[in-house]
Amino acid sequence: MDFISGEIIGIDKPLGWTSFDAVKRVRGAIQRRLRLRRFKVGHAGTLDPLATGVLIICTGRATRSIESLQNDDKEYVARVRLGATTPSFDLETKIDCERPWEHITPADVEHVLPSFRGRIMQVPPVFSAVKVDGKRAYSLARKGREVELKPKALEISELELMAFEPPYVTLRIVCSKGTYIRALARDLGEALGCGAHLVELRRTRVGNIKVADCLTVDQAVERILNGPVTFPDDYRLPEAPADTQ
Repeated sequence: MDFISGEIIGIDKPLGWTSFDAVKRVRGAIQRRLRLRRFKVGHAGTLDPLATGVLIICTGRATRSIESLQNDDKEYVARVRLGATTPSFDLETKIDCERPWEHITPADVEHVLPSFRGRIMQVPPVFSAVKVDGKRAYSLARKGREVELKPKALEISELELMAFEPPYVTLRIVCSKGTYIRALARDLGEALGCGAHLVELRRTRVGNIKVADCLTVDQAVERILNGPVTFPDDYRLPEAPADTQ
Protein backbone atom coordinates (compact mmCIF):
# COMPACT_ATOMS: atom_id res chain seq x y z
CA MET A 1 0.00 0.00 0.00
CA ASP A 2 1.21 3.49 -0.84
CA PHE A 3 -0.45 5.72 1.73
CA ILE A 4 1.36 8.87 0.62
CA SER A 5 0.58 8.67 -3.10
CA GLY A 6 -2.90 7.76 -1.88
CA GLU A 7 -5.05 4.78 -1.01
CA ILE A 8 -8.85 4.45 -1.10
CA ILE A 9 -9.89 2.02 1.63
CA GLY A 10 -13.38 0.62 2.04
CA ILE A 11 -14.26 0.16 5.69
CA ASP A 12 -17.29 -1.68 7.07
CA LYS A 13 -18.09 0.82 9.83
CA PRO A 14 -19.36 -0.84 13.00
CA LEU A 15 -22.46 0.14 14.95
CA GLY A 16 -21.92 2.92 17.45
CA TRP A 17 -18.81 4.36 15.80
CA THR A 18 -18.80 7.82 14.27
CA SER A 19 -17.16 8.19 10.86
CA PHE A 20 -14.45 10.24 12.61
CA ASP A 21 -13.79 7.34 15.01
CA ALA A 22 -12.93 5.12 12.04
CA VAL A 23 -10.80 7.78 10.36
CA LYS A 24 -8.91 8.43 13.61
CA ARG A 25 -8.12 4.73 14.05
CA VAL A 26 -6.87 4.35 10.47
CA ARG A 27 -4.88 7.60 10.64
CA GLY A 28 -3.22 6.54 13.89
CA ALA A 29 -2.12 3.22 12.38
CA ILE A 30 -0.66 4.96 9.32
CA GLN A 31 1.17 7.48 11.49
CA ARG A 32 2.74 4.67 13.49
CA ARG A 33 3.72 2.76 10.35
CA LEU A 34 5.20 5.82 8.61
CA ARG A 35 6.65 7.33 11.82
CA LEU A 36 4.81 10.59 11.31
CA ARG A 37 3.18 12.93 13.79
CA ARG A 38 0.63 14.11 11.23
CA PHE A 39 -0.88 12.57 8.14
CA LYS A 40 -3.81 13.51 5.92
CA VAL A 41 -6.72 11.07 6.04
CA GLY A 42 -10.41 11.76 5.34
CA HIS A 43 -13.68 10.05 4.54
CA ALA A 44 -16.09 10.38 1.62
CA GLY A 45 -19.60 10.52 3.03
CA THR A 46 -20.55 10.48 6.70
CA LEU A 47 -22.35 7.53 8.28
CA ASP A 48 -24.35 8.12 11.47
CA PRO A 49 -23.21 6.20 14.59
CA LEU A 50 -26.43 4.16 14.42
CA ALA A 51 -25.65 3.06 10.85
CA THR A 52 -23.19 0.42 9.63
CA GLY A 53 -21.59 -0.40 6.32
CA VAL A 54 -19.47 1.17 3.61
CA LEU A 55 -17.32 4.09 4.70
CA ILE A 56 -14.69 5.16 2.18
CA ILE A 57 -11.46 6.40 3.72
CA CYS A 58 -8.87 8.21 1.61
CA THR A 59 -5.23 8.71 2.48
CA GLY A 60 -2.55 11.13 1.32
CA ARG A 61 -3.04 12.49 -2.18
CA ALA A 62 -6.17 10.37 -2.65
CA THR A 63 -8.00 12.81 -0.35
CA ARG A 64 -8.29 14.96 -3.48
CA SER A 65 -10.83 12.38 -4.71
CA ILE A 66 -13.17 12.79 -1.73
CA GLU A 67 -15.53 15.22 -3.42
CA SER A 68 -15.99 13.06 -6.51
CA LEU A 69 -16.47 9.93 -4.39
CA GLN A 70 -19.13 11.71 -2.32
CA ASN A 71 -21.08 12.34 -5.52
CA ASP A 72 -21.37 8.61 -6.29
CA ASP A 73 -24.75 6.98 -5.75
CA LYS A 74 -25.25 4.96 -2.59
CA GLU A 75 -27.19 1.81 -1.76
CA TYR A 76 -28.78 1.16 1.64
CA VAL A 77 -30.81 -1.52 3.36
CA ALA A 78 -33.12 0.10 5.90
CA ARG A 79 -35.43 -1.39 8.52
CA VAL A 80 -38.35 0.87 9.38
CA ARG A 81 -40.85 0.51 12.20
CA LEU A 82 -44.42 1.49 11.37
CA GLY A 83 -46.84 3.01 13.85
CA ALA A 84 -44.40 5.06 15.92
CA THR A 85 -42.46 8.31 15.45
CA THR A 86 -39.45 9.90 17.12
CA PRO A 87 -38.18 13.51 16.89
CA SER A 88 -34.96 12.36 15.22
CA PHE A 89 -36.77 9.88 12.92
CA ASP A 90 -34.54 7.10 14.26
CA LEU A 91 -33.47 5.54 17.58
CA GLU A 92 -31.43 8.54 18.75
CA THR A 93 -34.52 9.90 20.51
CA LYS A 94 -37.46 8.24 22.25
CA ILE A 95 -40.85 7.50 20.70
CA ASP A 96 -43.10 10.54 20.99
CA CYS A 97 -46.23 9.24 19.26
CA GLU A 98 -47.81 5.86 18.48
CA ARG A 99 -50.59 5.23 15.98
CA PRO A 100 -52.42 2.14 14.68
CA TRP A 101 -50.46 0.18 12.10
CA GLU A 102 -52.22 -3.19 12.10
CA HIS A 103 -54.26 -2.36 9.00
CA ILE A 104 -51.17 -1.74 6.82
CA THR A 105 -50.53 -4.45 4.20
CA PRO A 106 -47.61 -5.08 1.81
CA ALA A 107 -49.86 -3.79 -0.98
CA ASP A 108 -50.27 -0.51 0.90
CA VAL A 109 -46.51 -0.09 1.12
CA GLU A 110 -46.02 -0.98 -2.55
CA HIS A 111 -48.72 1.54 -3.45
CA VAL A 112 -46.90 4.52 -1.92
CA LEU A 113 -43.32 3.63 -2.91
CA PRO A 114 -43.54 5.05 -6.46
CA SER A 115 -44.10 8.53 -5.04
CA PHE A 116 -40.59 8.41 -3.59
CA ARG A 117 -38.82 7.19 -6.71
CA GLY A 118 -37.11 9.54 -9.14
CA ARG A 119 -36.28 13.18 -8.47
CA ILE A 120 -38.04 14.33 -5.31
CA MET A 121 -37.91 17.10 -2.72
CA GLN A 122 -37.03 16.04 0.83
CA VAL A 123 -36.99 18.04 4.05
CA PRO A 124 -33.88 17.05 6.06
CA PRO A 125 -34.27 15.93 9.69
CA VAL A 126 -33.92 18.63 12.32
CA PHE A 127 -31.46 16.29 14.04
CA SER A 128 -28.94 16.68 11.23
CA ALA A 129 -25.76 18.58 10.40
CA VAL A 130 -27.58 21.00 8.09
CA LYS A 131 -26.66 24.57 9.01
CA VAL A 132 -29.28 27.12 10.10
CA ASP A 133 -27.97 30.67 10.55
CA GLY A 134 -24.45 29.29 10.88
CA LYS A 135 -25.35 26.64 13.48
CA ARG A 136 -25.94 22.90 13.10
CA ALA A 137 -29.61 22.01 13.13
CA TYR A 138 -29.06 19.16 15.62
CA SER A 139 -27.47 21.58 18.09
CA LEU A 140 -30.55 23.79 18.01
CA ALA A 141 -32.95 20.83 18.13
CA ARG A 142 -31.26 19.35 21.18
CA LYS A 143 -31.75 22.69 22.97
CA GLY A 144 -35.48 22.52 22.23
CA ARG A 145 -35.35 25.28 19.62
CA GLU A 146 -37.78 25.30 16.71
CA VAL A 147 -35.92 24.47 13.50
CA GLU A 148 -37.38 24.97 10.05
CA LEU A 149 -35.46 23.41 7.19
CA LYS A 150 -36.08 23.90 3.49
CA PRO A 151 -36.69 20.90 1.21
CA LYS A 152 -33.80 19.81 -0.99
CA ALA A 153 -33.82 18.11 -4.36
CA LEU A 154 -32.43 14.59 -4.56
CA GLU A 155 -32.91 11.41 -6.55
CA ILE A 156 -33.94 7.93 -5.46
CA SER A 157 -33.27 5.74 -8.48
CA GLU A 158 -34.32 2.45 -6.85
CA LEU A 159 -36.67 1.76 -3.95
CA GLU A 160 -37.69 -1.83 -3.23
CA LEU A 161 -39.72 -3.53 -0.50
CA MET A 162 -37.52 -6.44 0.58
CA ALA A 163 -39.49 -7.72 3.57
CA PHE A 164 -42.77 -7.04 5.39
CA GLU A 165 -42.73 -8.19 9.00
CA PRO A 166 -45.26 -5.91 10.71
CA PRO A 167 -44.71 -3.52 12.29
CA TYR A 168 -41.37 -3.58 10.43
CA VAL A 169 -40.63 -3.14 6.74
CA THR A 170 -37.22 -3.59 5.11
CA LEU A 171 -36.32 -1.45 2.12
CA ARG A 172 -33.48 -1.38 -0.38
CA ILE A 173 -32.67 2.13 -1.55
CA VAL A 174 -30.32 3.46 -4.22
CA CYS A 175 -30.05 7.22 -3.96
CA SER A 176 -28.02 10.32 -4.63
CA LYS A 177 -25.79 12.32 -2.33
CA GLY A 178 -27.68 14.20 0.38
CA THR A 179 -30.48 11.68 0.86
CA TYR A 180 -31.54 11.17 4.48
CA ILE A 181 -32.92 7.66 4.93
CA ARG A 182 -34.34 8.77 8.29
CA ALA A 183 -36.37 11.39 6.47
CA LEU A 184 -37.52 8.79 3.96
CA ALA A 185 -38.76 6.65 6.87
CA ARG A 186 -40.65 9.66 8.22
CA ASP A 187 -42.21 10.41 4.83
CA LEU A 188 -43.15 6.77 4.28
CA GLY A 189 -44.96 6.74 7.62
CA GLU A 190 -46.82 9.92 6.71
CA ALA A 191 -47.82 8.52 3.32
CA LEU A 192 -49.18 5.39 5.03
CA GLY A 193 -50.95 7.47 7.68
CA CYS A 194 -49.43 5.57 10.60
CA GLY A 195 -46.09 7.26 11.22
CA ALA A 196 -42.72 5.49 11.13
CA HIS A 197 -39.09 5.76 12.13
CA LEU A 198 -35.80 4.17 11.15
CA VAL A 199 -34.53 1.40 13.42
CA GLU A 200 -31.64 -0.06 11.42
CA LEU A 201 -29.54 1.15 8.52
CA ARG A 202 -26.72 -0.47 6.57
CA ARG A 203 -24.94 1.17 3.64
CA THR A 204 -24.17 -1.67 1.26
CA ARG A 205 -22.52 0.22 -1.60
CA VAL A 206 -20.92 3.54 -2.52
CA GLY A 207 -20.29 3.81 -6.25
CA ASN A 208 -18.48 0.61 -7.21
CA ILE A 209 -17.35 -0.23 -3.67
CA LYS A 210 -19.56 -2.88 -2.08
CA VAL A 211 -19.69 -3.83 1.59
CA ALA A 212 -18.49 -7.34 0.68
CA ASP A 213 -15.24 -5.75 -0.55
CA CYS A 214 -14.68 -3.75 2.65
CA LEU A 215 -12.40 -4.41 5.59
CA THR A 216 -13.34 -4.22 9.23
CA VAL A 217 -11.50 -1.52 11.17
CA ASP A 218 -9.32 -4.16 12.84
CA GLN A 219 -8.48 -5.78 9.48
CA ALA A 220 -7.53 -2.40 8.02
CA VAL A 221 -5.28 -1.59 10.98
CA GLU A 222 -3.63 -5.02 10.78
CA ARG A 223 -2.95 -4.56 7.07
CA ILE A 224 -1.59 -1.05 7.61
CA LEU A 225 0.76 -2.08 10.42
CA ASN A 226 1.97 -5.39 9.00
CA GLY A 227 1.30 -5.44 5.27
CA PRO A 228 3.70 -4.41 2.48
CA VAL A 229 4.14 -0.66 2.07
CA THR A 230 5.61 1.26 -0.87
CA PHE A 231 6.73 4.88 -0.99
CA PRO A 232 7.09 7.57 -3.64
CA ASP A 233 10.64 7.95 -4.95
CA ASP A 234 11.02 11.31 -3.24
CA TYR A 235 9.91 10.07 0.20
CA ARG A 236 12.36 9.47 3.03
CA LEU A 237 11.20 7.49 6.07
CA PRO A 238 11.94 9.31 9.37
CA GLU A 239 14.67 7.62 11.38
CA ALA A 240 12.95 7.75 14.77
CA PRO A 241 9.33 6.84 15.41
CA ALA A 242 7.14 9.78 16.37
CA ASP A 243 4.82 9.93 19.37
CA THR A 244 1.35 9.74 17.83
CA GLN A 245 -0.61 9.34 21.04
